[in-house]
Amino acid sequence: MNARLPVPVDVRLMNLTASLLITALVLGCIATGLWWAMRHPAFAFGRITVDGDTAHHSAASLRASVLPRLQGNFFTMDLGAAQAAFQSAPWVRRAMVQREFPDRLHVTLQEHVPVAYWGEGDNQMINRQGEIFEAGDAELDDEHMPTLIGPDGQAAEVLAMHGQLEPLLAPLDMRLAELALLARGNWRAELSQGAVIELGYGPPRELVARLAQFVGTVGEVAARHQRPVEAIEAADLRHVGGYALRLRGVSTVRVEQPAPAPARPAARR
Repeated sequence: MNARLPVPVDVRLMNLTASLLITALVLGCIATGLWWAMRHPAFAFGRITVDGDTAHHSAASLRASVLPRLQGNFFTMDLGAAQAAFQSAPWVRRAMVQREFPDRLHVTLQEHVPVAYWGEGDNQMINRQGEIFEAGDAELDDEHMPTLIGPDGQAAEVLAMHGQLEPLLAPLDMRLAELALLARGNWRAELSQGAVIELGYGPPRELVARLAQFVGTVGEVAARHQRPVEAIEAADLRHVGGYALRLRGVSTVRVEQPAPAPARPAARR
């Protein structure tokens, strides 16, 4: 049996050197290929497709406004930066950006769905998620959209309160044209026919109870003074057990709720 002779040191060094050179050559070729690919015009984005919500943007106008801000080709573009560029456009809430080999960029948009104006101006709106966004110069078809006002960071709270109070006005055939969260937590509402309602402060259940009590009795109170509910100018619901009411042509009326009947003593056996 022949014993295998050890490989001389110089041969091993030559083999190692050759392996290293071959590895370096392969890596160099790969790097050169990548460098070529990243800069070759064939991989520059030749088409950008935009779909999803485009009610306030045409695909062409959006591409024209965002394209100058996009940098790189199929391999080098920063998709996070591209997403931010599309989301900076008015009305765009989210943008999903994907590469499509070899030279396409596919963008899917989700637009804000406005439910109310925010603040005193007409440029800021609130979407269904309670987020504030800039509307730009776009015009809306919904002339009945309410205005909500409140401190920074509390848009979602004001929107949620509006959602609880608005349905209560259905028996009066009115709606909330404006709802404001003022200093110290006081709430004020303006109805669609112009009446101003002082709701006061407190947890939502208390505000709901005050407005429900008002809606359930104000028609009868107005009728006593021979006025329709449309004649309401203002109401202050911050009084304990009742509210102050002002009707057109009638002095302020204080409406007290009847006190609960005393409990009857239990019969003795």
